[in-house]
Amino acid sequence: MRVTILGCGASAGVPLIGGADGAGEWGQCDPNEPRNRRTRSSIVIEGNDGRRLLIDTGPDLRSQLLACRIGRVDAILFTHAHADHITGLDDVRILNRTLGAPIPAFATERTLGEIRQRFDYAFKPWQPPGFFRPVLVPHCIAPGDWVEAAGLRVFVFCQDHGFLDTLGLRIGSFGYSTDVVRMDDAAFAALAGVQTWVVGCFTRGGPHPTHANLDQVQRWAARVGARRTILTHMGQDMDWAWLRANLPPCMEPGWDGMQFEAGG
Repeated sequence: MRVTILGCGASAGVPLIGGADGAGEWGQCDPNEPRNRRTRSSIVIEGNDGRRLLIDTGPDLRSQLLACRIGRVDAILFTHAHADHITGLDDVRILNRTLGAPIPAFATERTLGEIRQRFDYAFKPWQPPGFFRPVLVPHCIAPGDWVEAAGLRVFVFCQDHGFLDTLGLRIGSFGYSTDVVRMDDAAFAALAGVQTWVVGCFTRGGPHPTHANLDQVQRWAARVGARRTILTHMGQDMDWAWLRANLPPCMEPGWDGMQFEAGG
């Protein structure tokens, strides 16, 4: 099973729009390090049979798929309905064309409802032969479910994102936990025994109302005990080189376009 990190940035990306010359506000991230340039968080998981599961459709989806040379996906799973995780949905119509079919979309009832409010046309029945709009086939799921998606067996679990819950997921010995500020015992139980864990870590600073900071994630990683913990959903103070120099050997920052093999 191969995982591609399409984007590992927070909701505004890195750099933020602005800066003294309009070229971006980098915070503590070195603009000369290309791995500090981050689009919004999303991944693709490719099974051994070549089918692909896309996790979230952020606003950078088109450029991410082109940069990573991914021209087809077979299913989509939405972790939640925040804008930085769904507003690239219109580009799914091209994925419909490459697949030649409507695409199954898995999410909780609340998330599907919010996506329907913004993209109602994506859920209308397909009228062949072409795709002038995205066409999704909704599948309602809930924390604790096992989901069959793109040939992968996915376990989904609940995470606390401050003002709403998100879905974490596990496939074999791989776990993914973006957009989380607190994890309960059930979430840790779901991750028990994973060997590779991609987890959201917004800041090196103090507590945040909706996202974990580096101290929290280090404590979580010690409890999960994964061989490899990869940070995602990172903000402006998460400089790639600083993290590489200061994290323990089992932890590392991700970057846009990063690929790795994970046990299915």
